[in-house]
Amino acid sequence: MRILSALLLIALVSGCSTTKKTQQAKINADYDARAKGLNNQAGQSAARPADSQRAESQRNDRPSSTTPVESRPAVAQTPPPVKVATDGPALGTSTNLSTKTTGEWVVTSIKGKFLANDSTSVRVYMDLTAKTPMGAPVLNPTDFSEHFLIAYVMYPDYNNRERLGYGTVPLNAQTVGQEGDHLTLTFDIKRPKDAVNAVLLTEITETSSGTKARNDLSLRFRAPRLSDRFSLFDKTGQKPQLRSYVNAGDTVIIRDVSGTNKSLYGVRYRHDFDAASSPMNTSPRPASKSLNVDSTLTITTNQPFVLPREGLYYFVEDTTDASGIGLVVADKRFPKLTRPEKLIKPVLYMSTSTEIGELNQAQDVKKAFDRYWLSLMSGNEEVARKTLKAYFDRVEEANRLFTSYKEGWKTDKGMIYIVLGAPDRVQRNREREVWVYNRRANVSEVNFTFTKKPNQFVEDHYELVRYIEYQPIWYPIVEAWRTGAIRE
Repeated sequence: MRILSALLLIALVSGCSTTKKTQQAKINADYDARAKGLNNQAGQSAARPADSQRAESQRNDRPSSTTPVESRPAVAQTPPPVKVATDGPALGTSTNLSTKTTGEWVVTSIKGKFLANDSTSVRVYMDLTAKTPMGAPVLNPTDFSEHFLIAYVMYPDYNNRERLGYGTVPLNAQTVGQEGDHLTLTFDIKRPKDAVNAVLLTEITETSSGTKARNDLSLRFRAPRLSDRFSLFDKTGQKPQLRSYVNAGDTVIIRDVSGTNKSLYGVRYRHDFDAASSPMNTSPRPASKSLNVDSTLTITTNQPFVLPREGLYYFVEDTTDASGIGLVVADKRFPKLTRPEKLIKPVLYMSTSTEIGELNQAQDVKKAFDRYWLSLMSGNEEVARKTLKAYFDRVEEANRLFTSYKEGWKTDKGMIYIVLGAPDRVQRNREREVWVYNRRANVSEVNFTFTKKPNQFVEDHYELVRYIEYQPIWYPIVEAWRTGAIRE
């Protein structure tokens, strides 16, 4: 779990203790000098892959992520995630991803979302993962509160450094909680005078080392969108679920902060969306095609309901609305993939078209799948087992982080994440995200640029800018997967 956005000075005082006040003062003192350069980076990152030259034409049947070309849906997915950095998988969420996980207390991912309280404030929800110096997950809110400080600042826009407001977040039983395998953070932000929108930049600082994790989140104080006011909650209606998927048969609630009862109109689409095409596929995108409605339903907000069938669901207040709330309903094991007929699909990113054809046509899919992995690893069962686990751990993480109107592994971000792992650095502004990889053996710095596209189902939908120049970088990494050189 794991996108690094720039912040400016947060000149505040923590109210925890004298020690924390001193630490916060030091943090604030050097924040301005550091942050100006960081903030400028977000708008200046190179769009094309760095230090690469035009490669020769792709030879036939070479392993790549190209899939049979089908039409894209009529709809067009931060930060973060991405591990301590900034991505956005579901419903306006930003995700931060970081590869640094040992040696100190460290935040490894941040996901954020806001909901309107009223016309004067919004409530911010964040899901956090953190690790101890020994690498164990931090699940005790008290441990987190003792080792971290949180401050925030608001700006009118990514390119405008005029402060609209700033403050610290008190870490106590009311703001920090625990849910499953992660911590939760909840705090309110007052609307700056006359502000309609703002960018909330949050910085979490480890008190001993000064290591920071940052998250950016766009706020809209007039909350025109349904997803600015309502979100997916757990079946108790107490905890927001910062994602755009649920499991078939789960009891869920769509609600706002105050628990309003409102009828929402819903439709279900049954559609198998395309997986991402190769990063080198610069051909024009196929024409969009419409989705066919499979069934309809009506729900009431703040009331539990069950979605028993898999598919893409879409909820609106009025059938003429341009945007609503999209939910992918997947099988009970998702974001894990366990069925053989589903396991064979994500391997297209490391397979030849011949191999994919044989897997799709196999009568016994499980045997064909096992045979595929053993043949790649020259019959070495131990290497095959470790490589398969590493690959599908990334598939699961991609599903968890990047599921939008389709499963996360099928998205452009999911494809890059599965093959290359979490980026070393992420730069983001209002219109795009740049994932920077510069700590890979035998690879100089390479950037992947994702541009934000309108989407009726989710707010943070990004598409990769594709270049043929990725070939000399992409194929060696794919080959490393195919030979079992990557096992983690």
